[in-house]
Amino acid sequence: LMRSVIAALRMTVFVLAGISAVSVCATILVVCADIFLRLPFINRPFTGAYDIVRIAGAITLAAALPYTTAVKGHVAIEFFFHKLGRKSRVVVDSGMRLLSIVMFAFIAWRSFLYGFDLYSNNQVSQTLKMPIFWVPMFIGFCCAVVALVIVHHLIYPNKEMIKP
Repeated sequence: LMRSVIAALRMTVFVLAGISAVSVCATILVVCADIFLRLPFINRPFTGAYDIVRIAGAITLAAALPYTTAVKGHVAIEFFFHKLGRKSRVVVDSGMRLLSIVMFAFIAWRSFLYGFDLYSNNQVSQTLKMPIFWVPMFIGFCCAVVALVIVHHLIYPNKEMIKP
C-alpha cells in the first residue's frame, strides 16, 4: 500500500512539473505575441495578456514547488549544518521538516478557503472576465502535495523521492 501511495505521489509531482513547464511556455508565447502585436504596423495589443501572464506565473511557481522539494532543490545552509554534530543535524533537520509540513498545510488550507471565497463572490480576472477561484485552489493543492513530499522525506530521510 505504501509503495502505491508513494508512486501516486511521485506521479503527481511529475504531472505538476509538466504543468509548470507548459505554463512557462504559455507565458513566453503570450508575452512574445503581445510584443509582436504591439508593433507600429500592427498596433493590436493582445487582449488579456496581463491576466494570462499573471495566472500562468502563479501556476508555474506553485506547480514547480513539489518537484523542487522532491529533488531537494531548495537552498540549504550547508555551512551552518556542517558545524553541527550528527545528532544535532538530525534534530534540526527533523524540526525544520515538521515546521515546513505545518506551514505548507496551513498555506494549502488558507488557499482553498480563499478560492472558495472567490467562488462565492463570483470574482473574475480584470480583462478576460474569466473566473479565477481555481487559481488559489490549485496553489493550495500544490502546497498540500509539497507537505506530503516533506512527510516522505521525514519518513525516509536518506532516500530521494525523485532523482533530478
